[in-house]
Order: sequence, then structure tokens, then C-alpha cells
Amino acid sequence: MTIVIQAESLGKRYTLRHENSARYDTLSEKLANIGATLRNKKHQRKSSEEFWAIKDANFSVQQGDRVGIIGKNGAGKSTILKLLSRITEPTTGKIGIKGRIASLLEVGTGFHPELTGRENIYLNGAILGMSRRDIQHKFNEIVSFSEVDRFLDTPVKRYSSGMYVRLAFAIAAHLEPEILIVDEVLAVGDSQFQKKCLAKMKSVGDEGRTVLFVSHNQSAISSLCTSALLLDQGSIAFSGTVNEAIENYNRLSRENAGSYEAKSTNDLSKRRIQSIRQRDEKSAIALFDDLVFHLQLTDGGSYKGCRVGLIIKNRLDEWMFSTATQMVGLELATLDPAASEIQITIPQVNLMPDEYTVDVSLIGEDNNRLEYLENALSFTVLNRDIWNSGFLITPHFGKVVVDAKWEFVKNA
Repeated sequence: MTIVIQAESLGKRYTLRHENSARYDTLSEKLANIGATLRNKKHQRKSSEEFWAIKDANFSVQQGDRVGIIGKNGAGKSTILKLLSRITEPTTGKIGIKGRIASLLEVGTGFHPELTGRENIYLNGAILGMSRRDIQHKFNEIVSFSEVDRFLDTPVKRYSSGMYVRLAFAIAAHLEPEILIVDEVLAVGDSQFQKKCLAKMKSVGDEGRTVLFVSHNQSAISSLCTSALLLDQGSIAFSGTVNEAIENYNRLSRENAGSYEAKSTNDLSKRRIQSIRQRDEKSAIALFDDLVFHLQLTDGGSYKGCRVGLIIKNRLDEWMFSTATQMVGLELATLDPAASEIQITIPQVNLMPDEYTVDVSLIGEDNNRLEYLENALSFTVLNRDIWNSGFLITPHFGKVVVDAKWEFVKNA
């Protein structure tokens, strides 16, 4: 196979500048002191530090590969894509690229806001080096895929973010670039459109073109990509198969998981829920592991007749399930908050591998809401080969994972 992307000792350094200041002034104070500020400008102490978003990255991509790029926020994923798209220049190293690149990195990138959707289709095609005849040949497919035909002659500055993404992806995918680069921007679209985009990217790869796809959605990476790069703190921590990359990412997530504290927005004197955290202060569990929370109430009065509930929601804010003290017959009136806390155990969690959030509520004796913590904390369910078959579950199989038993039995 032909190598279409070759990165050697690739690095991108930014300089972060800091200006020392002892306090934040109000606007009136700044205006009153503007003369002194100008006089003392040369005496202000400034400091700076170097930050390597990408450092010493070496990798290659072959023609027809569908490469997933994964890693935590701040790992350098978007910087890699900007370097490959030539939006920014590398500080060190070099990149060799064979073929035209179409990039979808941020909402509105590559669009002229004053031009209509129709005009932007032709503009983007021209940027990719396509003739007007070639663009016209693909025009109807682009419009049909994007579903913005009613607004085709409207300036794109009036488009919603979802309309932007639909049209931008349709242009990038249908104007036949040799290399298609897509960032997490697809998350702006609805789930049906995301599914359609994944199918289109798969067909692009099947046609022999190359796809680079950044996503936090492990299931999407698993279903689409044929290989993966794992980034960690600006360096490539792993390059290889998708399953191995995800396993390494999950291991890093477990090692670097932080502590999550939930604090009420109410006045501190009225606060009743002091904190909630995940067991061992980890934010990730593997599929079919136990999910354990520790909830601490304040020692601020009676909890007679009160009840606590948890609501688990997915990234689309859909209610997955809930649990509460009254369901299991736990009486809060018997709790001594100064001496103990509440432990909530959800055994063998079978939620689809993805990110989830937890809402916590405290309801009073008269059924009124005493406190509600929305998105009090978040956690991730990590994929794993639970059947030892080499198969990783994907979103197409629903919202929960069932450990079904399949076996051959003799006819009676």
C-alpha cells in the first residue's frame, strides 16, 4: 500500500504569556488609574512558559486506512489535525502528504459567512481544485445528504450549528478528496445524522480514500476505524489496532482518574448534600464492573421523611435509570451524617460504553425538593471484550449490553 501521510519528529510549541497581577480591578478603577498604568507599564512583571501541544510525533498512514485518533482532552488531537490540514505550521519535524485534503475541524471552518450555502459548495470545491463541472456532478448528492435544501440560497451566517455541520460534512465527503479529516465536530449533529456520517466515512474508506477521525466515542471509533493512534500529553502513546488502542486508553483513564466533588448552588448555611464521589475517586469503570458512589450529607438537622435519589443520564441527556433510598427501604432518619456516609452500589453496570452524568436530589418530608445537583459528577463506562471473542460492542446494539448466553443444544 502507498503511504499518504508521513510525520517525522513532529512538534508544535506554543508560548503562554502571563502578566502578574495582585487583584482584579473594576472598570472605574482601571479608568482612574490609567495614567499610572501607562507610566508603570515598563515595570510590570511578565512571565511566559513554553507548552508543547505535540512533541516528537512519528507516524504514517497508508492509503485507504480509516484511522481513529483518541486521547483525553488536551492530549493534542486537534493540534495534530490542524498540522495535517496545514492550518498551522509545525515547530519541529516535517509532514509528507500525498493527495488533496478536506478537513472538518470546527463549525463554520472553510465557509464564507456572507455567501449562501449554494455558493459555499462551489467555493469549497474550487479550493479543493475541482472544476465547476465536477462540482455540479456532485451538487445534488451534497444537498440531499445535508438536508438543507430549503436554506440553500440563504447566507450561511444564518445557519444553526447543526446546519453548518451537515452542509460542511456533505461537502467534505462528497467532493472526493483523497484524505478526509474529521474532528469531534460531528457531535453537534443529531444521532441519526451522526450515524449517516459514520456510514459515509466507511464508504469513503472502502473506495480507497483515507479517513482520519477524532472522537471520544469509543464505539464510533471501533465501528468505523481500521487502526488508531492514542495521544497522551502531546505524545503518541500507542499506534496499532483499534482494540489495543482503546485498551491502552482505558488503562490511562483508570490510572489518571480524578476526584469529583458536587457542591450545592444554595446558600452554604442551607446546604444538605455535602459531596458525592465515585469509589477510589476514579471516573471510569469497565463494562460489567460495579459502579459505587459515596454520598455525604451535612450534619445540619433532621432528615426524617427525606429521601435521596440518583439519576443516570447519557451524553444526549436521556434518562437511563434512577435509584433512590425509598426504593430499597433505607430510612435517612436513622443516619448520623457526622459518623457515616451513604454508599450506593450499582452492580455489574451494563450501560453501553460511553460517558454519563449523575444528578442527585434530596426530597423533603412534604415532597418538596430541598436540593438538586444537576450533573453532579460524570463517569465513563469503558469498553472491553467481555466474551473473550475479540468483539467490542458498538452503539448499533442499543443503550444497554446484555450478557446473553448462546450455545448449541442437542435436539430432543
